[in-house]
Amino acid sequence: MDLKSGYPFWAIRNGLMHAFPRLERDLRCEIVVIGGGISGALIADELAAHGHDVAVIEQRDIGWGSTAASTALLQYEIDTHLIDLCKQYGEADGALAYRACAQAIDDLGEVARGLRDVDFRRSASLYYASKPGHIPVLREEAALRSRHGLRLRWLEADALESDYGLRAPGGILSECAASVDPYRMAQRLLARLQRNGAQVFDRTKVATMRATQRSVELRTDDGLRVRAEHAVICAGYAAQKWIDQRLARNRSSYAFVTDPLHKDELQALDTTMVWESARPYLYMRSTGDGRLVVGGCDDAIDLPARRDRRVESKARELVKKVGQRFARLQLKPAFAWAGTFAETSDGLPWFGPHEQHGPRVQFAMAYGGNGITYSMIGAGLVRARIERRQHSLARLFSFERGER
Repeated sequence: MDLKSGYPFWAIRNGLMHAFPRLERDLRCEIVVIGGGISGALIADELAAHGHDVAVIEQRDIGWGSTAASTALLQYEIDTHLIDLCKQYGEADGALAYRACAQAIDDLGEVARGLRDVDFRRSASLYYASKPGHIPVLREEAALRSRHGLRLRWLEADALESDYGLRAPGGILSECAASVDPYRMAQRLLARLQRNGAQVFDRTKVATMRATQRSVELRTDDGLRVRAEHAVICAGYAAQKWIDQRLARNRSSYAFVTDPLHKDELQALDTTMVWESARPYLYMRSTGDGRLVVGGCDDAIDLPARRDRRVESKARELVKKVGQRFARLQLKPAFAWAGTFAETSDGLPWFGPHEQHGPRVQFAMAYGGNGITYSMIGAGLVRARIERRQHSLARLFSFERGER
């Protein structure tokens, strides 16, 4: 799949950080992870850290798929409101999903502390009402989150104006959020795994997969054979090709990044990411060197050529939207890009085995607006299944949840 258009900032900033080899011989391992983006890196790291023999195979260069186009907002907030999740799956499970995402941000911070320079930064998250009619729902949402221990406060319009220069009727300010350079984190994780003895291969495409009761066999485009006890498919939005069931819909999202801004321009935006209640939503977050990453203007385009042609016009539209909300910000894109992302109907990810391939093959489909947060949760879910342990989210995040 062609997953990105334009000039994704992380790829330009970092370049090809580390050289990984192609697979050039048959391979045996305990667990093969298919996909070398941030999801595959987090899951492989979790498995290797707990004593499993792991090999990673990526069809592109490491981190060069959708990871390079991610805007990497790390939030406990799911695209689906907590009040809606609770209506669909019950309050206990809805709250469990939200609290797990909050814990995942702390867990990502721990992972980042063991790496060098991945621009992991804790921040607040401001979720503002796009129009007055959204206020009642957001107030109900805030009350429910507070009842389940999520730390936040309500800001009225005057506070938003004075503290953020934001013209909006009200919003929820949460303490729990962060951001990261996703490409750099994936590269650092997999390079460390390689140094510690794990096998990491890129530019190696898996052509076929066959699972039995005891093992999984892969064949590459070059005819090489990979045999493992378990396979974990972390191929991002391309993973859907392995399942004969429509699990999500692919869309395109657009983004740009500015040159570094002065602290006086950023003000509270230096430590607070913002996003809105409208769908699709506008969002912004800062980087460690003082840039603003702005994204949104999502559409249903999933054709690379059409998406490519829209990057510049969408960047101009994003600039206009920011100006309508933040009068003091006069932003100019330094680099603009677009990327494919996938939406599930309930905003939740898919982790675990699918009946089509049996228990030896697990899928890690961290779809939605907070995919990296989901991937951190998914690392524990995948390991628990391989080790035959129970996990509190195993059913809610599995392919079985629709059967309730």
